[in-house]
Amino acid sequence: MVRFLLTRIASSIPTLLIVSATVFMLMRLIPGDPATLMLGDLAQPGQVEAMRRQMGLDQPIAVQFLIWMGNVLTGDFGQSIATRQDVLPLILDRFSVSATIVLVAVFFAALIAVPAGMFAAWRQDRFSDIAVIAISTLLLSIPSFWMGLMLLLIFGLQLGWLPIVGYVPFSRDFTGALLYIIMPVITLVLVESGSITRMARASTIEVSRLDYITHARAKGLSESAVMWRHAFKNAFAPTWTLIGLILGSLLANIAVIETVFTIPGLGRLLIDGIYARDYPVVQGCMLFIAFIYVVVNLIVDLIYPLLDPRVTA
Repeated sequence: MVRFLLTRIASSIPTLLIVSATVFMLMRLIPGDPATLMLGDLAQPGQVEAMRRQMGLDQPIAVQFLIWMGNVLTGDFGQSIATRQDVLPLILDRFSVSATIVLVAVFFAALIAVPAGMFAAWRQDRFSDIAVIAISTLLLSIPSFWMGLMLLLIFGLQLGWLPIVGYVPFSRDFTGALLYIIMPVITLVLVESGSITRMARASTIEVSRLDYITHARAKGLSESAVMWRHAFKNAFAPTWTLIGLILGSLLANIAVIETVFTIPGLGRLLIDGIYARDYPVVQGCMLFIAFIYVVVNLIVDLIYPLLDPRVTA
């Protein structure tokens, strides 16, 4: 296990370096000068040049990258060009908002979709199975932003049950914070449960055809006992991998949902940084997202052998 862990950590280092270099180069290709954006269009050329020297933008790109990476290794992600705040504390603060929504949404999506997929598999080719497949396919086909807008329109504007703009931290008002995240969470649950349901169904169908399931039935066990005591663990293993991928993907791509619901999370911070040409913020966000994605996949790989004894770490 320790050797596997060290191997995975070592293999993730090139990934993080490639992501860092790619994002660093792409940011330099975006039209616009951060120094000019900070000083305004009326700034004198001398002022712009002085600001560029202060920000280190007058150095060659390779030198800028090496300086930035050296600072990152010491935990210094730099300061935001737009707000002059330290980037790492800003990222961690915004990430806590995004992580809360994503973790809750993925938990409830799995809680609903896994039993639904297993039920559909046990009722294969019957009306209930077809209904579950149709609903999951429909959910897969709906864009998350459209689902969010529909929820805003119905529950926010027409019924007035939930707030439609803003966010309240849990540390300030727990009940109010719950009201603000209900619609984002429901949106992600509905959108992501479709793929989890289909994976759970396919895995359960595959497992149900194995010899040990036939043997369990031959012993006279009930279908519920066969499903939960014998089939669930092996059927859930591939679904667990998909859940891990969804979790990492949502943490990286939640900007759409945060924009629809005006949630001040990591995705919104990244989008705002791109518009403001805020190099340190964008680079820090992308590197942090890549790191989280690697960590999530590492956790998934470590837990997988516990679900499927045929796989060893």
